Amino acid sequence: MTSTMPRLPFDQPHPLAVSPILRALQDAGPVHKIHTSVGDEAWLVTDYAEARRLLSDDRLGRSHPRPETAARLSESVLFGGPVGDFATEHADHARMRALLQPHFSAKHLRALRPRVDALTTELLDALAAGTPPADLHEKLALPLPILVICELLGVPHADRDRFRGWTQAAADVRDRAHSEQGLAALLDYGRQLVVSKRRDPGDDVMSRICATEDVGDDEGAMLAMTLLFAGHETTVVKIGLGTLALLTNPDQWEALRRDPDLVPNAVEELLRTARKGGGGVPRYARTDLEVRGVPIRAGDLILLDLGAANHDPAVFTDPDRVDVTRPAAAHLAFGHGIRYCIGAPLARMELCAVFAQLVTRFPDMRLAVPITELALRNDVLAGGLSELPVTW
Repeated sequence: MTSTMPRLPFDQPHPLAVSPILRALQDAGPVHKIHTSVGDEAWLVTDYAEARRLLSDDRLGRSHPRPETAARLSESVLFGGPVGDFATEHADHARMRALLQPHFSAKHLRALRPRVDALTTELLDALAAGTPPADLHEKLALPLPILVICELLGVPHADRDRFRGWTQAAADVRDRAHSEQGLAALLDYGRQLVVSKRRDPGDDVMSRICATEDVGDDEGAMLAMTLLFAGHETTVVKIGLGTLALLTNPDQWEALRRDPDLVPNAVEELLRTARKGGGGVPRYARTDLEVRGVPIRAGDLILLDLGAANHDPAVFTDPDRVDVTRPAAAHLAFGHGIRYCIGAPLARMELCAVFAQLVTRFPDMRLAVPITELALRNDVLAGGLSELPVTW
């Protein structure tokens, strides 16, 4: 452990640079006590092997026996503090996965692939019809995941701007009142969606969930809210940072242009490299335990920094280098174990569609501003870019 306690968020020279503070922590050891952005103490895990092991450790969880006293990662009501009932957390999580997993399997989502490809084409058609420079965040990274989750869940496209505003509010890590308002609006919309799907079901995921035995209106609304948020927010970030990583490594962009068969492997590499860490997946210790000899007390907040873990030199040779031909390794971008992201197949599908078409249709695309003029958002949970100016 280090003798001083740095505070989140860690400064980065630019969006694709590892924070010097984080690099120093990782070099010093796998576990460090830090301060979160709200000033609470937490344990930051930066080591790949330890982060992977702890993701599957049922001695950790998202709930806390005394949530009002628990350390917080941020002011967001979504993931800033404890979530769920301490006594029933594992059973509740197992039920949620059992309800959702069948609808997000790779086999089930395969039928959606032509529509994802078509939506990507439509957005790139609109981009090509315009005059450069353009903001690729606004034109592609943001709208595509929203359109896709609308298709999958059966959400009217006319509502997409409304729920995007609510998800941004709920993800606010600085203003808890704003976050609470966003979450309340999302849940209210989820209730309306459940009523609509029960009255007039369609061929979509929310209709099938609402038709499931024993799923009540409140549970259906909570599932709708969860899917609306998680189903697009992180993919927006992954498209933006993945594209930025390729644009700043033109040899890798060219490798994809020459050999489109590399795209699936490139997606795994971009998932690994794009997020540089400096935060983490929050967990609370459900009992006293040790992590690499460091004693952790029951109730302590542990942050599993998956971005740092994905840049662990003990696992990934030259980890900061983007190499779309690197043999696909078991990165932790989607987590691991029982909480592995159920939306991973959908995110991969969208990323493959984006990079397969983008490098082919815009072979000369490049950044329109120096990378040092771009910054990651520190005001919302998922972070990511607020803009990605490009030209061609």
